[in-house]
Amino acid sequence: MADDEKAHKQVAAAPAPSSGLAVSVSDPVINPGLAPHRKRMTDKDPAAMKRAARTVYTLFYLSAAASIWAVAAYLIFPIESGLVADIRRNNLFIGLGIAAALLAIGIAAIHWSKAVMADTEYIEERHSTRGSENTRAAAVQVFVDANEESGFGRRTMVRNSLFVALAASVLPGITLFRGLAPHSSPEHPNAGDPVYLLKHTMWEEGTRLAHDPTGKPIRAADLTLGSAVHVIPEPLATLSHHDGYLEEKAKAIVLLMRLLPEQLNESEDRKDWSYDGIVAYSKVCTHVGCPVALYEQQTHHLLCPCHQSQFDVTNAAAVIFGPAARPLPQLPITVDDEGYLVARSDFTEPVGPSFWERH
Repeated sequence: MADDEKAHKQVAAAPAPSSGLAVSVSDPVINPGLAPHRKRMTDKDPAAMKRAARTVYTLFYLSAAASIWAVAAYLIFPIESGLVADIRRNNLFIGLGIAAALLAIGIAAIHWSKAVMADTEYIEERHSTRGSENTRAAAVQVFVDANEESGFGRRTMVRNSLFVALAASVLPGITLFRGLAPHSSPEHPNAGDPVYLLKHTMWEEGTRLAHDPTGKPIRAADLTLGSAVHVIPEPLATLSHHDGYLEEKAKAIVLLMRLLPEQLNESEDRKDWSYDGIVAYSKVCTHVGCPVALYEQQTHHLLCPCHQSQFDVTNAAAVIFGPAARPLPQLPITVDDEGYLVARSDFTEPVGPSFWERH
């Protein structure tokens, strides 16, 4: 027992292991101060300063030229043809123009700050609360001094070239919005009218419902209970991309489902819009236009995967959850003499999000 106590005391008296760092709490931390200031070449040579300023505003003007080139490329290489080569050239040259414009602005700004702006270190003491009027006046003076040090007000070429570059940099983005607008032509005089475009699709009386994308017509007898089929107008399959295949498909896509007839709660004016429990609704979500392509067979709910809007197929595709503002437009359907499903008419309301409507 005595030996154990002696060993325990020796361990307790042993010094703690050292980390290898010698720390003295009595010695204060010495402020190393600032390193001696080294003047830049532009500070010592006025000619170097002029060259640096010339480089800065030249880069700003190059940025403006690149932005203008991006706009010109949008016009020179139009994508309306639908040809892959035209689309590639359009993306390539517009992208190069925008990239060059932003890169030139960035390089010019960095070179301006490193070579032209004042290069003086200073220490600004903190204050704990809002300062006095003298302090506020001093704050204003800081902006005056910053303007003087940066040369923003004095170096007019640098300042004006920056304004030109920044103003020109937004032009490509504004120009690209033009591609989102509809284009009219002698063959399609109403193509520039958004109300007409959204209210009229390829569906018309007698148009057969066809599988997407094969274009094979659909017989009512072939649809099983609980099935959901992606549908396009039969004539759409004959269109090429040059003839507006994607544009027409974006408006006319439909989801076709078969339920028990007694499961449908139809209003009197829509009882003939379905056929033997088969209903057709637009796939374009009324929130922001995503494809409503998920069908829950047991609940008869349609789900938009983008923002989780849900529509009840048994109750005229009414919104039951999510941000969508109105039900999905229903396509009136029936069958022809051969048993194929056909449209009774076009949609009776504009397809897509509510904000697309222009009435």
